[in-house]
Amino acid sequence: MSETYDFLFKFLIIGSAGAGKSCILHQFIENKFKQDSNHTIGVEFGSKVVNVGGKSVKLQIWDTAGQERFRSVTRSYYRGAAGALLVYDITSIWLKFIRLKYRDARTLASPNIVIILVGNKKDLEAEREVTFLEASRFAQENELMFLETSALTGENVEETFLKCARSILTKIESGELDPERMGSGIQYGDASLRRLNRQQQSGKKPDCAC
Repeated sequence: MSETYDFLFKFLIIGSAGAGKSCILHQFIENKFKQDSNHTIGVEFGSKVVNVGGKSVKLQIWDTAGQERFRSVTRSYYRGAAGALLVYDITSIWLKFIRLKYRDARTLASPNIVIILVGNKKDLEAEREVTFLEASRFAQENELMFLETSALTGENVEETFLKCARSILTKIESGELDPERMGSGIQYGDASLRRLNRQQQSGKKPDCAC
């Protein structure tokens, strides 16, 4: 039986090598920790249908390699992304590389891409190098949402994806994002929603069957 959904959003997971990006994706898709996690070679993929604000949304998620030698490969996946998780490891120094990845996302992805800063490995509090305040300040300065997660325990992992998806959906409903625009990273899954959107844009009332 084929999946049914109202919208499809293209998501990216970007950030430094070893930050736990693949583990976050695996925890979100499979609801368990990925024990045998190696560095991603190029790009990995996963998808999941979630309920966001009463709408069924399919998240198509591309997990990109964090190592610099794969940068030329992964940059091509930024195009047409609606949302991105910008992931760093709270137990290691991070700012220079995160700024580089953030700049790539702003330059290469959709102009209206929704980015959430994600501090992973929250379960390793005793080894923390990046304070919550420091990361919050970076998020505020760059107008990003921010959450800390643990791919090991699952804390805030699903909420991170939902928070990003809710923001995209709000922008669609306000007219700031247009799913019909090429490169938006958004597609309609339900044809009736597409028709309704076109009628609203043209100022027409929905067809009445009465």
